[in-house]
Amino acid sequence: MSKAKNGRLRRKDGVWDPLKSSSADKKRAESVPKTPQSMSPSYRLAYDDEDFLCREELRPIRLQLELLKTEMYLTERGIRSTVVMFGGARIPAPGTSAWAARNEVQRANLEAASVYYEEARKFARLCARYSAGFDFHEYVVVTGGGPGVMEAGNRGASEEGAPSIGLNIVLPHEQAPNVYVTPELSFNFHYFAIRKMHFMVRAKAIAVFPGGFGTLDELFECLTLIQTGRMERLPLILFGEKFWRGIINFDALAEFGTIAPDDVKLISFVDTADEAWKIVADFYEHDNGH
Repeated sequence: MSKAKNGRLRRKDGVWDPLKSSSADKKRAESVPKTPQSMSPSYRLAYDDEDFLCREELRPIRLQLELLKTEMYLTERGIRSTVVMFGGARIPAPGTSAWAARNEVQRANLEAASVYYEEARKFARLCARYSAGFDFHEYVVVTGGGPGVMEAGNRGASEEGAPSIGLNIVLPHEQAPNVYVTPELSFNFHYFAIRKMHFMVRAKAIAVFPGGFGTLDELFECLTLIQTGRMERLPLILFGEKFWRGIINFDALAEFGTIAPDDVKLISFVDTADEAWKIVADFYEHDNGH
């Protein structure tokens, strides 16, 4: 809040607002004498009372806050569209050990899968180069913010001097944001549902790399939204056709009748970043990606 020459109070957006700001009253409330009454939890300002905000009855408010905070930050940054990158946290960078392996078979598989880390990194770099033409307001890379494929995506964008988004979530493990996420675009969530919404609301393309239950959850959420018409069709690209066809028999679903034969066409399989970017470029060719 700043004071104009005429003495009126105006907000940063120039709107005149004669009301006392919440932050000012928060500081004022903290300065009152310490008495049994002022130190009682009931006396705390509601919006400054963490215990109150964490009560079960306040869940609807917390859901709104998680939706609103990230939306405000991305809007203020001018981010209009994103490229979403999903994939396993346990896939190591080339030349590094598979820290998550529980046996030698897993170790061999995960270390061989490091090729996807490198392709994710390359794909993010291609996205970032194109994003530069829009002053980094379009085709901004967004990942889950963690290690593995997520780190590769943020890393590739960073190497091109581009900002990237990390949508982290509080988990017992694998939850710390990787160092390549743009700090001002690093977010943390409690609710999976709100986090998923933020992945989708600006998406122009979705790239899915090999991963576990979380990656499968994200993939099928996207597929369901597109299949049911709740989301416009866009490039939904699966890296590693051998991996995906080995764990999910999409054709069997169509043959059995639980999905339509054309539903399989919602997915594109690739093995390289160049193949993936060509799909994105071809899909938006009619308007040059705008």
